Amino acid sequence: MDSTQTHIVIIGGVAAGATAAARARRIDENAHITIIERGPYVSFANCGLPYFISRDIPKRSSLILQTPEGFLARYNVEVLLKHEAVSIDRAGKTVSVQSPSGMKSIPYDKLILAQGGNPVIPRIPGADAEHVFKVWTIPDMDAIHRFIDEKKPETAVVVGGGFIGLEMAEAFHARGIHTTIVELTGHLMPIMDTEFGRQIQNAFEEGGIQVRTSCSVESILPQTKDILLSGGERIKADIVLLSVGVSPETKLAREAGLSIGGSGGILVDNHLRTSDPDIYAAGDMIETVQIVSGKKVRVPLAGPANRQGRIAASNALGMNMEYKGALGTSIVKVLSYTAGITGLSEQAAKKEGFDTGVAIVHRNNHASYYPGAESISLKIVYDRKSGRLLGCEAFGKAGVDKRIDVCATAIQGGLTVSDLSELDLAYAPPYSSANDPLNMAAFVAMNHMSGMSPVATAEEVREAIKAGDALILDVRTYGEYAKGHVAGSLHIPVDELRDRCGEVPAKKALFLCSKDGFEGHIALRILMQSGFSNVKNITGGYKSIELIGGYSIESDSGSF
Repeated sequence: MDSTQTHIVIIGGVAAGATAAARARRIDENAHITIIERGPYVSFANCGLPYFISRDIPKRSSLILQTPEGFLARYNVEVLLKHEAVSIDRAGKTVSVQSPSGMKSIPYDKLILAQGGNPVIPRIPGADAEHVFKVWTIPDMDAIHRFIDEKKPETAVVVGGGFIGLEMAEAFHARGIHTTIVELTGHLMPIMDTEFGRQIQNAFEEGGIQVRTSCSVESILPQTKDILLSGGERIKADIVLLSVGVSPETKLAREAGLSIGGSGGILVDNHLRTSDPDIYAAGDMIETVQIVSGKKVRVPLAGPANRQGRIAASNALGMNMEYKGALGTSIVKVLSYTAGITGLSEQAAKKEGFDTGVAIVHRNNHASYYPGAESISLKIVYDRKSGRLLGCEAFGKAGVDKRIDVCATAIQGGLTVSDLSELDLAYAPPYSSANDPLNMAAFVAMNHMSGMSPVATAEEVREAIKAGDALILDVRTYGEYAKGHVAGSLHIPVDELRDRCGEVPAKKALFLCSKDGFEGHIALRILMQSGFSNVKNITGGYKSIELIGGYSIESDSGSF
């Protein structure tokens, strides 16, 4: 070992590890840098694996971002593939590595752990069958692709409705395989609120992908190629994809005596140092701060992992960079739709003890008079005491990504809903409206906070109706009301309300229902200025009522 060089050893060669190696070389041209990777590939695009299976990405080589030879030529970094780190001698500052040719010891001055995580394999009968897969690495992807080519499966079941599960369901669907998603919780994408999980489900079902929620897989039956669900239903599955979560790879760190956080990830400080000052950690395996709540959590996402790798390498070589945490900003393609979230959902904000307010709008993604306008559902979550923006969720065919990114920036900067209402966002008819849907959502929140136009969520209204002495006043048109309305609601179209205020019960709590919330705001202002005080507008209107569910709905054709 050359004592004149700083020896940097990085365990794990994908997102965080590969980024750390490249960053370390840019900082110190003389450092000796080694990547230890137990798999056969380094620096591959694991987020792209489902899109190769779907054939959206036609070339397998596109996913391999760098090779050992490329790392050596460009960065002068030694990459050891098919080498597994089996123990760390912290006192002697060496890593014991099992290589294809036997055990070896690799010394370090600074060590960076970047091993990521591993897919959780549920303990259910049949999970080890040859037609059951996970997708985490290039070999996993190759095995699935080869199985589809050779076995020509006609049916698929994806177990788990999170990011990878949704992407793989779409990939199977694109390959002409009849696909069903099974999700344990009440809706797909459990990190999002109910109304967004329901929209994702609707989009999949409209596209021909079946969805089963609130149930688990009891067993996988290889002989009959069936999946047995907890409710007794059997679903045909020539191929099964397990995607029920990711566990951090902490065995090496635990055995080395490094501290583990309450969330199960490696405990690091704001410089990404572990409990050993010469060992840093980055990526899916660490515990970090959720920026909005301030709580320590795991955020197994590629963006944070890459940024953490950069910071860990910088600090290992003497810099003083801080990692302030992550928002968990995420986005997923849902056939022709997109769903995204940043910060906290409504349910997460309530769980964290915030005085949680929400504003929901269902607006066109750009000016309605310009051809091609598509509806976008947008929900902002905020603290009612301070107005601070806590989170945002969106769903639609176009414009979801930019609204989520704007809100991620706003949350990172500590902006309030008042600030959001004043953002001067890019506008031209093909791209947005003079008041962007984000501005409109902020207006709703500000009107609620000021008392000018109080709102209630569809979920809150449902519970109030069940408790009694509350009434929904439906202010939609006659045609809209006839297609479907909440049983027992009073119907007065908003354009007739001024002349028919005398028909509205004065002593009942009133909840105004319009198509998407906008006309309800107009109706509320009419009523409040006519002497009604116990009145709230249902944010998101009838569309949110349909998405939340749990209401008794009637139409001209009967109840449902």
